Amino acid sequence: MKGHKVTNVLFICSRNQWRSPTGEQVWKNHPELAVSSAGTSPNAKRTVNAKMMQWADVIFVMEQKHKNRLKAQFGHLLTYKDIQVLDIADEYQYMDNELVSIIKQSVGSYLALTLA
Repeated sequence: MKGHKVTNVLFICSRNQWRSPTGEQVWKNHPELAVSSAGTSPNAKRTVNAKMMQWADVIFVMEQKHKNRLKAQFGHLLTYKDIQVLDIADEYQYMDNELVSIIKQSVGSYLALTLA
C-alpha cells in the first residue's frame, strides 16, 4: 500500500471502549492512514454507522462476531470492502502493552506499513 493515497482504516470492537480505540490510537499518526474506531453495540462510545462503512477502505474487526454483525447490519455497503478479523479477544484494557503489540504487528503486516 506504500505510495498510494491515504487509506481510510476503521477499527471495530463491541463497545468502542478498549480494543478498537487502542487500534485507532496506535495508528492515528501514520502519514499514509486516516484512522477511526467504533463499536457494534448500541451502547458503544461511538456506534458504527453507514457513513463509517462507506468511508472505510479497510475494516479491522477484533472478532468474527463483529464481522458477522457488520454484514447483518450493513451487508449492502460491504460488498467490496476489505474486512480483516484480528482474532483479539475482549481481555485487554485500553493501550495494554500486549494489545498494542498485537495490533502493531497484525495491522502493519497486513497493510505493509511500519510505525516509528
